[in-house]
Amino acid sequence: MDSPARTIAKTLTWQTSGFLSMVAITWIVTGSVASGGAVAGVATLIGTVSYLVHERIWACIRWGRVASH
Repeated sequence: MDSPARTIAKTLTWQTSGFLSMVAITWIVTGSVASGGAVAGVATLIGTVSYLVHERIWACIRWGRVASH
């Protein structure tokens, strides 16, 4: 099982890449960096919380894990 600190680190690195991608996509679509930042900010906030909860739930599920000795 991953430690809570590892889950948070994974969450932050994943969401950083997602934030940058969302800013770029929204900027391309709207032509506005401000709109890109606003959309990406909201999406990142929601995505961060969702991912963190998702990872912690899966950390408690034993299905599919290979035992390491």
